Amino acid sequence: MRLGYLGVGNMGRPMAGRLLDAGHEVWIHDVREDAMRPLLERQARSADSPKALAEACETVVVSLPTLAVFRRAVTGPDGLLAGGGLKTIVNTCTVGSPFVREMAAVCAEKGVVMIDAPISGGPAGAAAGTLAVMVSGDPVRAAELRPVFECWGPTVVIAGDAPGAAQVMKLTNNILFAVSLVATSEAMVMADRGGIPADAMLQVLNNGTGRNFATMSVFPKAIVPRSFDFGATFEILMKDVDLAIEQGEALGVPMWVCQAARLVLKHGVFAGRGQQDLSRAIEIVEQGTSAG
Repeated sequence: MRLGYLGVGNMGRPMAGRLLDAGHEVWIHDVREDAMRPLLERQARSADSPKALAEACETVVVSLPTLAVFRRAVTGPDGLLAGGGLKTIVNTCTVGSPFVREMAAVCAEKGVVMIDAPISGGPAGAAAGTLAVMVSGDPVRAAELRPVFECWGPTVVIAGDAPGAAQVMKLTNNILFAVSLVATSEAMVMADRGGIPADAMLQVLNNGTGRNFATMSVFPKAIVPRSFDFGATFEILMKDVDLAIEQGEALGVPMWVCQAARLVLKHGVFAGRGQQDLSRAIEIVEQGTSAG
């Protein structure tokens, strides 16, 4: 299959790479040439704009960081919808249900189908091909694209054919990750202040009832070694948390615990950590405690 990929950053680059591994012809575009270089070295082909990408490919996958960037890349004068030949846009971003409905309606006016396919598993899961892919949209087109989704991971869940249904699923996942990251940071600092080595504490947590993605992946890989290289920023997580709380409250859910986690993360953003790796959330807790 000939596929376009718009946005080859921390998630998009390994996901596009998985498509190359599977033998697909992949065209890419990113505003950063250095982000494209590793894929071009693997025989991906370059388009000089979203419009050019849409002119080369009937199906384009989108992995972009913000709603504003996404909207401009799709609807702008040099955006995807300005290109001829485009039939399907596959959204892998966490953007919330209202935005997906808006973009799906705009695309439909141009005869383009939007398939919503947000993913979960982080950069490591993207590289390993172990992501969970949540899909909603036109069922016929979603079925045709299933081999593409399966390049990214073995877990492909159809959320329904309503635009934005997969976003509710993804935001439910992401808000739990944010809460677990903050709660685990507090718990691990408590253990440290009590004289418990981090490795020993994680061994107990990961074989007990406290196990979660933060204890199993973020802490051993990025926090305990103090490398702080999980691969996603505070700003990216804050976007997801804000969208998740807005979605929950719109559905009549109070979101009390989620609001508490949001306060911790927002403190980090206000303190200038927006572009830092989200694994540095533990430093917020550490700096809020006394040494003794």
